[in-house]
Amino acid sequence: MTADLRNLARMRGSLTGPALMMSPAKICVRANDVMRGVLHRRARGDRARGALAAFRTDRRGSVALIFGLSATVLVGLVGGGIDYARISMRRSQLQAAVDAGVLAGGNALKLAASSTESVRGVTEQTIRDAAKSPPERAFGLRVEVPAEKTSVFARAEETIRLGFGGLVGLGTQTIAAQARVNVVGKIRLCMLTLDPSATGAFNLQKSAQVTANACSLYSNSTNATGMVGGDSAMARADTICSAGGYLGLRANFAPPPQTGCPVIEDPLKDRPAPPVGACTAIPASANKKGDTSKNEVNQSVTLEPGTYCGGLRITKKAVVTLRPGIYVMKDGPLIVDLKGSLTGEGVGFYFTGDRAGLLFSKGSTVSLAAPTGGVMAGLLMSEDRAVNNPVDPAQILRDLFKGAFDNLTDLASDPTLLEDPPPPPTPEALGMSKPMRVYRIISDNARTMLGTIYLPSGRLVVDANKPVGHRSAYTVVVAQQVNLYEGPNLYLNANYDQTSVPVPKGVGPLSGKLMLSQ
Repeated sequence: MTADLRNLARMRGSLTGPALMMSPAKICVRANDVMRGVLHRRARGDRARGALAAFRTDRRGSVALIFGLSATVLVGLVGGGIDYARISMRRSQLQAAVDAGVLAGGNALKLAASSTESVRGVTEQTIRDAAKSPPERAFGLRVEVPAEKTSVFARAEETIRLGFGGLVGLGTQTIAAQARVNVVGKIRLCMLTLDPSATGAFNLQKSAQVTANACSLYSNSTNATGMVGGDSAMARADTICSAGGYLGLRANFAPPPQTGCPVIEDPLKDRPAPPVGACTAIPASANKKGDTSKNEVNQSVTLEPGTYCGGLRITKKAVVTLRPGIYVMKDGPLIVDLKGSLTGEGVGFYFTGDRAGLLFSKGSTVSLAAPTGGVMAGLLMSEDRAVNNPVDPAQILRDLFKGAFDNLTDLASDPTLLEDPPPPPTPEALGMSKPMRVYRIISDNARTMLGTIYLPSGRLVVDANKPVGHRSAYTVVVAQQVNLYEGPNLYLNANYDQTSVPVPKGVGPLSGKLMLSQ
């Protein structure tokens, strides 16, 4: 108040000229106006200061204000987290697909002399099938297979549209995954089924087993069920590969088969056939009655190599030793039954004609090793590819058995022969792409089958109850089909350095351990 009066006095002192002539009443009015203005300005300032003080102390609506200011930041952080999670998950999926692709390509390299184009194709197809990239996404894939075929490299890229990245000007994100597999060391191909399209080209049923020690099993059938494992059957190998798919529980295969593998060209297709000469007769001493017309050997004897027209039957406990060489079964099967025994080293069997084939019955004993030289070096069995109307050897034996015991004299002298009766007909194949001869092993004592069994128009059927081939240093099977029933365990060993029997070129050891890097 004192300051206001002081201002009023200064105002009065500043009056000059006409203002000094004003009456006291007007001066008072003028002073009052000035005083009211001063008081009004002061009151307005007090109200402003009060409102500001109230604003400072009022906490109502503060949460909404803070949320409004931070909402944009929060939305950006949450959206970024969602996009990051999507990108991370998709990158992992893409990496798994690329890994699977190069492993499939590596298996193609190590199991056969595949072309770089076929290896590249199976790698690319495996990656695309596993990645399942949506059509609206840009997807790029590069696969490299060097000319020396020692590795497979793949890189996949995919562009993903971001849900929240647009808030910060980032609408898409490109992710990439790459892997390389190097083929090192040695792998061994010990079984190949050649049928290109049949279901069950490699078929295991009941409690049958295939044990491929340190080697690989391969099926060329592009059928979705080209490999079949039923019941409690089991196939064990270093690797198992199917050009198509497989049917059965994963427990039927160890490891589970790789699928979509490239088809392998028959590695033995260029092997020449042995000569088929004039018919060779068995010696008269080989038959109890001296009958050589049917090539029935029922006495212990040593046989010579040659062409056995109508086949050869070892029967009625005859113990037969084969001299080294090639034995041609022309227009008839090789049968060992009624506890017969067949032994030979350096021997090869060649089958030709529709009635050719093989049957080792349950009570038979067989021990065979392939030649170390000559046209059939390393081949224990081979056959003519031409066949039109093959005949099941089991049916041929059943027909022969009807007249096998003249006047029952053989049965009376040795009733144990009935312990090895003729087997039932061979089970039908699940499917076939062409006619096949039948090569059937039921023997519970076929422990040595050393060499390569090459049956490009044949079906190897094993339905023994005891191990087959487990004493062989190695056994390789290349056949149109391989079918196992009952409870055998077919051993396909790969101890190549433990025998002088050579491994035919194209099978046996090939480059092949896989090392994966990313």
